Amino acid sequence: MSGLTHIAASGEAHMVDVGDKNETVRIATAGGHIRMAEATLKLIRDGDAKKGDVIGTARLAGIMAAKQTANLIPLCHPLLISKVTVDIEEDAALPGLRVTATVKLTGRTGVEMEALTAVSVACLTIYDMAKAADKGMEIGGIRLMEKSGGKSGPFRHPEAR
Repeated sequence: MSGLTHIAASGEAHMVDVGDKNETVRIATAGGHIRMAEATLKLIRDGDAKKGDVIGTARLAGIMAAKQTANLIPLCHPLLISKVTVDIEEDAALPGLRVTATVKLTGRTGVEMEALTAVSVACLTIYDMAKAADKGMEIGGIRLMEKSGGKSGPFRHPEAR
């Protein structure tokens, strides 16, 4: 099982010791989307969803989720995040919404999981708030788009815009 940092030589899962790593500025951006019927997208755009402001609520949910990642993912470190942004944009080609989250800190471990969690929870919140109109919505494409900082260096997904 070489290469998996959370698996000990004997095979059990453990939290990685990052105490000796250098503090660096670390930034990660993740993206995903939620596909829906055009009528549902119009309902969200027009602010007519029964539960209220779908995009604003999803943005807040994503930010909150990034800050709670260590409570959700068992081997993640609790982090002192310095910035979280969640952007939600309409994409008529889906049709649906594209969600992008960027997380930043200065620390000893990366923020990829925080960015991915923010996108996931923002998409789930959109689904929750619009499911009365469209239970067939589809969440997908959630992935790390890019990251910088740390020993492994920069990464950029081939599909990053």
